[in-house]
Amino acid sequence: MASVEFKGLNELMDYFKKAPKLAQTEMTKIVKHCGSMCHIEEQRKVPVDTGFLKRSIFITIKDLGLTAKIEPTANYASYVEYGTRKMNAQPYVRPAYDKASKEFVERTNKLFKK
Repeated sequence: MASVEFKGLNELMDYFKKAPKLAQTEMTKIVKHCGSMCHIEEQRKVPVDTGFLKRSIFITIKDLGLTAKIEPTANYASYVEYGTRKMNAQPYVRPAYDKASKEFVERTNKLFKK
């Protein structure tokens, strides 16, 4: 099953437990914004036949708001994303992730330069 999960935040979680509440609040806002952006972009880019795949894309925010997981739950989601030997790939997860991760890096760098 194709899914996107922002990782690498475990070290940041340890830091933010000790960091000022403001920094944690700002980072949570960034994760929620970029997660929502990825979710919306996936739904916008996913090929639609019956609409089931589009409706199966869910977002979950966890780990004190420092992890956003966007996951299509349709059992054929990975076949659409990566293709099969008889069907060409129609990527929608990776392009959405690339766009959201770029925004995430920019906003995070901006936050830590303050």
